[in-house]
Amino acid sequence: MAKSQINRVALLGAGPRGTSVLERLLANWAAERPEGTSLQIHVVDPYPAGSGHVWQPEQSRLYLMNTQAFYPTLIPEDSGLAAPLAGGSFDQWREARRSDGTGLNDAEKSELATLDSHDFPSRALYGRYLRQTLAELLDRLPDGVEVTFHETLAVAAHPVDGMFDVELADGGRLTVDSVVLALGHIESRLNPEQKSFKRAADELGLLYFPPAPPADVDWQAVPDNEPVLVRGMGLNFFDVMGQLTEGRGGKFVEAGAPGAGVLEYRASGREPRIIAASRRGTPYRAKAGLEGYYPSSVTMRYLTEDAVDRFRAAGIQPGFDHDLWPLLHRDALWAYYSTLARSQPAAIKDPAQFLTDLEDALQPHAHTTANWESDVEILVEKHVVASRRLNLRGLAAPLAGRTFESRRDLDAAITAYLDDDARRSALGESDPVKMAIGALHTGRAILKTVVADGGITDESWLAGLRGWFESFVEGLASGPPALRSEQLAALARAGVVSFVGPDPKFSVDRGAKVFRAASPWVHEGPAEARTLIEAMSPANRVGINISPLLEQLMSDGLVRTKIMMSVEGTPMQTTGLDVEPHPYRPIAANGSITENLYVLGLQLSASQWGNAIAAEARPRSGRAYASGQRTLRDADEIARSILGL
Repeated sequence: MAKSQINRVALLGAGPRGTSVLERLLANWAAERPEGTSLQIHVVDPYPAGSGHVWQPEQSRLYLMNTQAFYPTLIPEDSGLAAPLAGGSFDQWREARRSDGTGLNDAEKSELATLDSHDFPSRALYGRYLRQTLAELLDRLPDGVEVTFHETLAVAAHPVDGMFDVELADGGRLTVDSVVLALGHIESRLNPEQKSFKRAADELGLLYFPPAPPADVDWQAVPDNEPVLVRGMGLNFFDVMGQLTEGRGGKFVEAGAPGAGVLEYRASGREPRIIAASRRGTPYRAKAGLEGYYPSSVTMRYLTEDAVDRFRAAGIQPGFDHDLWPLLHRDALWAYYSTLARSQPAAIKDPAQFLTDLEDALQPHAHTTANWESDVEILVEKHVVASRRLNLRGLAAPLAGRTFESRRDLDAAITAYLDDDARRSALGESDPVKMAIGALHTGRAILKTVVADGGITDESWLAGLRGWFESFVEGLASGPPALRSEQLAALARAGVVSFVGPDPKFSVDRGAKVFRAASPWVHEGPAEARTLIEAMSPANRVGINISPLLEQLMSDGLVRTKIMMSVEGTPMQTTGLDVEPHPYRPIAANGSITENLYVLGLQLSASQWGNAIAAEARPRSGRAYASGQRTLRDADEIARSILGL
């Protein structure tokens, strides 16, 4: 039980994860309140609680979520957990607020009027959901609970006589029984190259925008009509693109037949000339248009939860490359070719026989690891026309093996790629490529459960999962709405955006006072600009994060970075804290557990994979995976531990 009749808790971080712990504390307290006790909860965050830093309702409505309205939730839907006191999923809130706009401004009401379940909401609107859900919870506080909000930063947490003395940046102090670290995205130190670019910009009068959450950046500082180098073509790139085009007064209009997915960009005259670069040379592939988060036509046959259970029952700690990827690879192949047989049967000689033979070739028990892929390749060459054969790795690197005489030729190739990818997204479940990616995406939900809490070997985590698979699958399955690909293609046709090419090298020409970027695969001189934008968020690595609190906890030995051993036996520092799971408590420098200190969210990135994604509401149809509401169950475990339940 609690150490005193008053149980005092400090939640450090008031974004979705900190709010989830608050919600679980209230739900469990209401269900099983210990007699004669009271609960004091202190919520500490310099940003307003609920939305926290990332989801502020006041940010630009051009910033879209990367998931559809039916996906995210703050409130668990699990009959095994204490019943929530208020709130529901974002989609339930969306439906309710369309008819009752209480507490919403005109912009929010306007967005809701046309926002359907399968549309991508603005981050601002999701922030309003978070704040209103928190307000509903606070309106229903159980007896004996007091919640106090501190809009400041926690800078230290010292254990004193079995409790914690929490120091706040505004000079305040809190004495509490338990502390929860739900810190979310934290600023990080620049790497050596980034530091050199910042120093050169300061010395030469250039503009350098280091990694930052897009909503924190003053985009009006980017000059009109000048070339601007943008490094990174992941999700943050589309935020930058939107602010420098639509955010400058430009407009996208349909070109050609309505609904054809081809857009035309009408410039305002204030746009910079964006020159985009990334390692692949192309942006992430766009999401397919689906009825649910996972394709209904894709049934996992090989990497299944049953297959995972068999590893566990046999006492096997699977390797990623050896055990897990071969199963997921089979699922991607089956999803592709079964979709091809259904939607483009003319591309296959005797589709029924081909699928029968393919099913036999993919059976994991029937063939050795060494030859099943070659057997499938021979079968495909026999039955499938060359232009319709799947090159899975090639999907993530569409420019691989190609060279270009000029950036104009490169721009034309990337525009064609964007048009094709958007067309495939519109086909949804009828497109073989998108269904192969759908299998990878579905498999990712299963992998999250497999790899959590030491479920795979250190070597596999470092060399396989994080070494190659993470960037591979993110480029395919974590892309933007298809609308963004259509918009980028329109901007390229309008000459507002051009590209550098794969494997770009960045430098500073001090004599010319410009940043430069060049690709070895494009036979033209380097692109030059006086402005360089890093289109990425700060690195999520606790070892380089700029946080007075984390630095104090590390220097005092209360937490430590998790170390894994590579295949060569070399210790490697990972991105997250070392923790004892269930509930997640940090391991101290001496190997002991730091009692009454808990961790939730991004700082668990060395124990959980893909934990930056929001909790998933239960789908109205189709399979619900255990990883979908993992964060909410973690919050519940922490809450119950704090309450002594």
